Amino acid sequence: MATTADLKNGITLDIEGQLWNVVEFQHVKPGKGPAFVRTKLKSVLTGKVIDRTFNSGVKIDIEILEKRDMQFLYKEGEDFVFMDSKTFDQMTISMATVGEMANYMLENTDAVVAVHEGNPLYIELAASVPLRITYTEPGIQGDRSSGGTKPATVETGIEIQVPLFIKADEIVMVDTRDGSYQGRAN
Repeated sequence: MATTADLKNGITLDIEGQLWNVVEFQHVKPGKGPAFVRTKLKSVLTGKVIDRTFNSGVKIDIEILEKRDMQFLYKEGEDFVFMDSKTFDQMTISMATVGEMANYMLENTDAVVAVHEGNPLYIELAASVPLRITYTEPGIQGDRSSGGTKPATVETGIEIQVPLFIKADEIVMVDTRDGSYQGRAN
């Protein structure tokens, strides 16, 4: 058990059986009345963000999430198999847990897996990953009606927008947060 004085950005709280990450917090001492802590919390499982106010000095449950460096090995049906980089133990993680990150993962991709009481909660990848363009139409010089971009399919199967000069079989950097083109890979 901890108190509201122990709150920090990034820690995980157990509130009514659900896990919430502290996105931001602010201690408030009004001129009248008791002090309180205003927080913005993000659900670990759903990503939903809420505002919550705690009275100063209230006891809160802090949960420890273990973040393991893992490597994506292969897909087995709807599940993904990861290997711990230190212990070489393998862990099978469901598609529901991997979520959108599946669009950016190839075999041997490094990831960070957040684990709580032996259960994987979510996957974190690097901010951008290199992916090969498998198909794109040739860009026509002078065609600026589409803002200078065209659709391209990458090796994981998702479609992204790339500049007109990008050709098939080039490797580009793709942002894992929004799927945007970041530039050519070196």
